[in-house]
Amino acid sequence: MLGIIGGTGLTQLANLKITHRRVARTPYGEPSGALTFGRLCDQDVIFLARHGYGHTIPPHEVNYRANLWALKEHGVNRIVSVATVGGIHPELIPGTLVIPDQIIDYTHGRDGTFFVEGDRPVTHRDFTQPYCAAMRAALLQAATSADISLRDGGVYAAVQGPRLETAAEINRLERDGADMVGMTGMPEAYLACELDLCYATVGTVVNHAAGRGLSADGIQMVEIQVVLGEVMLQVRHLLEQLVTNDSAGLCTF
Repeated sequence: MLGIIGGTGLTQLANLKITHRRVARTPYGEPSGALTFGRLCDQDVIFLARHGYGHTIPPHEVNYRANLWALKEHGVNRIVSVATVGGIHPELIPGTLVIPDQIIDYTHGRDGTFFVEGDRPVTHRDFTQPYCAAMRAALLQAATSADISLRDGGVYAAVQGPRLETAAEINRLERDGADMVGMTGMPEAYLACELDLCYATVGTVVNHAAGRGLSADGIQMVEIQVVLGEVMLQVRHLLEQLVTNDSAGLCTF
């Protein structure tokens, strides 16, 4: 079953025919909200708003372990994560969709593994390719089918938040090889790996990163809200096409 984790701007799916909601309990506490079960283009999916349905949970306080555990426990085996990002690469202008293929973790103090019990052996997981190749391919195929323009590949810099970055910090991230910056990419991607979930991210570029382009003198939050509304329409169409292709047997998970 497909799970969809919605970020900023996607606290609900307008095109989802909701069948029921279920409050989940996990060994790692409560997830960000009740799991929303429904049908998207006649396919069963589960939706979860990463920041809560009222967008009240900041990125550094999201219970990523509970979110991923709850989805897996309720039958999800593949996940599309929708995350807003700031564009560092010149091609990643506001309104662009991007499917990152790499990630750099700059976060700290977050619960980043399920292997924390003292009586369990130390477990190292390969994370060379942080995103599921099959899910990335399915998203790219869906974009082609729906005639949606997006960028294939890029390095996601996951920062702590909730504050936005300084221009100097963005310069540093660029020197490190980052193409975009966001606050929720880690540890979510790695936790999905530990649970053997086929996980990929749709990055929605809602602003130039600090010191770049229209954000040269500061990031205007009002402008971000305008872009959010427009880009989330594309995301919804992309998700519809994804599940349509899946039901037609065009995806290989």
